[in-house]
Formats: sequence, structure tokens, C-alpha cells
Amino acid sequence: MRIVAGKFRSRRITAPNSLPVRPTTDMAKEALFNILNNSYYFDDLKVLDLFAGIGSISFEFASRGCTDITAVDAHAGCINFLEKTSTSLEIDLQTVKSDVFSFLERNSQSYDIIFADPPYDMESERFAQLLDLVFDQNLLKTDGTLIVEHGKQTELSEHPKFERARKYGSNVFSFFKV
Repeated sequence: MRIVAGKFRSRRITAPNSLPVRPTTDMAKEALFNILNNSYYFDDLKVLDLFAGIGSISFEFASRGCTDITAVDAHAGCINFLEKTSTSLEIDLQTVKSDVFSFLERNSQSYDIIFADPPYDMESERFAQLLDLVFDQNLLKTDGTLIVEHGKQTELSEHPKFERARKYGSNVFSFFKV
């Protein structure tokens, strides 16, 4: 994985093969951040990265100037990797080892952007639960955005907060607003 733009542009981050991750492709990540660049000033954002894996999205936000990032993942190896990498890059990344659903149920903070990249084979009911938890818990600030990365086989457009979807290869980003 490489960081696409910003302070750490072109920096390669290589995760151990033992981690159960599927990092967002560079093409899809670049397209996503081009969309976000038109709506947000990154220095002012509070970001939550769910199912963070090796931190592809977290590190991209940090590279572009975001300083308030929380990365949540249930896998201890991913959390260790995130912590080591953020230390080596001198990024103040808050990491949380937790099941994402449990974290969302007990969290009381709100965010400008919540990015979720659950396993593509997660059941549709769990996708619906994820969306409902974010909105029922009021985890997005006014004008905040929830972005869910998923495969083409998953359809999220029926959710009442759905705004739009963008497809990049086998990746789909669905955007939701308050």
C-alpha cells in the first residue's frame, strides 16, 4: 500500500502477510480523496476509521493534514501495526482494539467523517446495523459524512440516509449524510 498524497506522498506501507486485511486500492483511494477534497478542509476534521486494518485510510487522512483520527479494529495484529506505523511516521493516531459494533454502541463522540471498510462478505443485516448505529447514536456532526466501502454485491441505496455511490473497479463507496 502507498500513501497517495500529502506529507507522506508515495510512502509505501507494507503490512505483514499474517494480517487479515484487504487494503483499499490506490486508484479507489485517490478517487475517494478527490471527492472529499472538494467538500472538506482536512486540517479541521475529526475522523473515525472503522475496520481500520493496516490504516490505509487513516494514514491518508493524516498525510493530508488531519490530526484527529481514531482507528478501530478488532484484530490485535492490526492495532499493533497501526501503532508502530503511526509512531514511525510521527502521527498522533488514536487506536482502539474493539469490535466495531461494540465500539459504536458505547461511543459518545461525533465525527466529521466516519469511514467503514467492513469485510466484503459481511451479511446485509450487519451492514444495516452498522448504518443504523451511526445514525441512532448521532455519531456524525452536522454536515458529516459516513462512507462505507463495500463490494458490488452489496446494495445500500435503500437506507434513508443514503446520498450516492461511486464505483471504482470492484470497490464501491456509498455515502450517507445526516
